[in-house]
Amino acid sequence: MISIEQVTVEFGGSPLFDNIGFLINPKDKIALVGKNGAGKTTLLKLIAGKQNPTRGNIVISPDLTIGYLPQNMVHNEGTSVLQEAEKAFEHITQVQQDIEKYAGELASRTDYDSDEYLRIIEKHSRASEHYRIINPGNFHAEIEKTLMGLGFLRKDFDRQCSEFSGGWRMRIELAKILLQDPDILLLDEPTNHLDIESIQWLENFLVNSASAVLLVSHDRAFIDAVTNRTIEISLGRIYDYNVNYSKFVELRKERHEQQVRAYENQQKMIQDTEDFIERFRYKATKSVQVQSRIKQLEKLVRIEVDLEDTSRLSLKFPPSPRSGSIPVEIENLSKAYGNHLVLDKVGMIINRGEKVSFVGKNGEGKSTLVKCIMDEIGYSGTMKLGHNVKIGYFAQNQASLLDENLTVFQTIDYVATGDIRTRIRDILGAFMFGGEASDKKVKVLSGGERSRLAMIRLLLEPVNLLILDEPTNHLDMPSKDVLKDAIRAFDGTAIIVSHDREFLDGLVTKVYEFSDKKVREHLGGIYDFLRKKNIEHLNQLGSPVTQPLKGSPLNSSQGGFLKNTKVNNPENDENTGIISPSGGKEAYEARKELSKKIRKAEKDVETAENAVEKLEKEISEMLTQLESPAKASDPEFIMLLQKKQRELEQKMYEWEILAEELEKLKTYEQ
Repeated sequence: MISIEQVTVEFGGSPLFDNIGFLINPKDKIALVGKNGAGKTTLLKLIAGKQNPTRGNIVISPDLTIGYLPQNMVHNEGTSVLQEAEKAFEHITQVQQDIEKYAGELASRTDYDSDEYLRIIEKHSRASEHYRIINPGNFHAEIEKTLMGLGFLRKDFDRQCSEFSGGWRMRIELAKILLQDPDILLLDEPTNHLDIESIQWLENFLVNSASAVLLVSHDRAFIDAVTNRTIEISLGRIYDYNVNYSKFVELRKERHEQQVRAYENQQKMIQDTEDFIERFRYKATKSVQVQSRIKQLEKLVRIEVDLEDTSRLSLKFPPSPRSGSIPVEIENLSKAYGNHLVLDKVGMIINRGEKVSFVGKNGEGKSTLVKCIMDEIGYSGTMKLGHNVKIGYFAQNQASLLDENLTVFQTIDYVATGDIRTRIRDILGAFMFGGEASDKKVKVLSGGERSRLAMIRLLLEPVNLLILDEPTNHLDMPSKDVLKDAIRAFDGTAIIVSHDREFLDGLVTKVYEFSDKKVREHLGGIYDFLRKKNIEHLNQLGSPVTQPLKGSPLNSSQGGFLKNTKVNNPENDENTGIISPSGGKEAYEARKELSKKIRKAEKDVETAENAVEKLEKEISEMLTQLESPAKASDPEFIMLLQKKQRELEQKMYEWEILAEELEKLKTYEQ
């Protein structure tokens, strides 16, 4: 499908890639990994045709369609969310227009035997055949399903794109790409602006998609669930593993150990050879051997060892001053922006030493409550901070508060205390500021680098309440591991706003869910919370994650796309093909046919309901079994559970369509 052949990319004479090559096959699900600056984004741009290699070729199959989501892009203006999403189907609109154009030309011409008339007939036939092949169906239903899966509400569809933040507009672009159903999806950090529910929806979408996927992500749970192949870029070379990321980490460790042994053996051989040359350089009887050894060294391909994996570095917080037993107590807190109520009489108690997470869709009030705790905004209700609480706060704009005239090293040295000052360069190395990078001025750092530096600075301050708002957005996986270990070992209290499941797993012991202006407390870790939500959604309301039917475009009571269906004039209803009974024999036959259709629809709904009930019971039993360590570590059992969940999702979708059709039929009966 796509062949990367001996590709080299150079910047300023220095190679980023050196003669790399690999194949992307249909339906491959590939994670592209490597340290920041290794060239992951550049490789995606090369395949997308946004950049050309210095040398080599990228061979793409004819007619292959590519969907590319970059990290940053220029967004279109002047359109609503729905109008922008509809652009994914411009090709369908164009084909429809072509068919109408050719049909109009045929209707207006009378030269039936001319070559031009025959050419128009041929064009009309080709366009009609193309339209039949692409089978557009009700693409508006697909638009609704995709937008709602990515977190939009139906009331957002008519809002202008310009009203949304950059993160939400990136979701619109992602929706357009997914709706185009390309042969290959190139996704650069697609989860950066998604909440947990939307990430799970996207995860499920990609797993079941027929498209090949090549993605860059620092969300370990996401890439583990989606991908089955891992390509690592390291020191300008490619290492290709037919396994997911977690297995790759194990294999990479083995490769690194082999690499180190080979390097050490080669260095010993080089040293022995150089010693021989130096010892016999001026002896005529050894001149031939000396020259042979010199040529041997010149031709030798030097083994390079990958940069040291600093994710194993143990970063510890300085001891935190002791706070009161309840650092945060909230009662009946409400917050509104104008007429828009965000939080309505919420309450919580966070005890000393607890690590808790705030989760929920974007816009549900997580950051707002954090700002209330920080006393940055006004609110109504009661907020009490415990005795001697010292807060360390990481906000998404934290990087802008750094002193631009200091170096990276000086920024950290300024706040470091005690023994940790002797390990500043190790700490900086763990966060990708090793070597000369530690001497860079803050003002020349990128936004991501500044965020990482602000995080390090915060972690070294003696505080007893950490509040971290999306702390992992700009961190790669090794750096996230360092941060996670540090927070886990922190003897104070931590509030973490994050959508990164892998980061939260094993770190938090309580989850606060923000939804519908309320906050619900869930005891246990993030996966305990997700399993509980999964069961709730399967049994009742549902969500874009496990049951993308809520607010389906087929649900006319929700005001979807069927709101314009001519229900009050069934004689013209093209969706059902039912003719309104208007009297006499024709009326009798029409009612008879309608009753027959209703009985069949009722039977189909009952069959679908039974299938859903059976699957729900099986999944519930499997989720209970999942609490057993043996089952939780059984990959075949996990795969079977995921298969059952996908079957349930499909059956629920079928059931809603059938139930909606039955409801419409009964409307006509009345």
